[in-house]
Amino acid sequence: MYDKGNRDPRLVTVRRGGALEDADHRLLAVWAAACAEHVLQLFEQARPGDERPRQAIEQARAWARAEITMTQARTTAFAAHRAARETSGAATEAARSAAHAVAVAHVAEHELGAAAYAIRAVRAAADQGDRDDAGRAECRWQRAQLPAEIRDLVLDDERLRNEKCWSLFDR
Repeated sequence: MYDKGNRDPRLVTVRRGGALEDADHRLLAVWAAACAEHVLQLFEQARPGDERPRQAIEQARAWARAEITMTQARTTAFAAHRAARETSGAATEAARSAAHAVAVAHVAEHELGAAAYAIRAVRAAADQGDRDDAGRAECRWQRAQLPAEIRDLVLDDERLRNEKCWSLFDR
């Protein structure tokens, strides 16, 4: 999903030499959490009682409220990724979305991972002939959730990294 060698400075925090202000970084995490939460039921239907992706979404929001550290968020991301590896199909994609949502605390560019994996989850859950329409509808829903402060940044990031994200954002 993410190319360490060619990072967009708009998605690198000011503290690390980029242009991303803390307030916008936190908005990216909240938006990513909304994307992941929108498909969470696809994981929970397959793995009732496994709270790791739900906890990741909650921790993404907790990080955005400055209630947990980036290190705590990162640990939660690893747990959600483990949950993804223990299932398949739409459930896997939904858990990956949650993992990427909380990983935004560590690397802001994970915001597109949360969105892309949510689209993949919806597509995987749809009937074969409905997958494109389901993916487009999910992408429209996600864009409707974007706060005005980060809308242009995210839409530009989608355009720039669409190919790396399985071309899910040009539908």
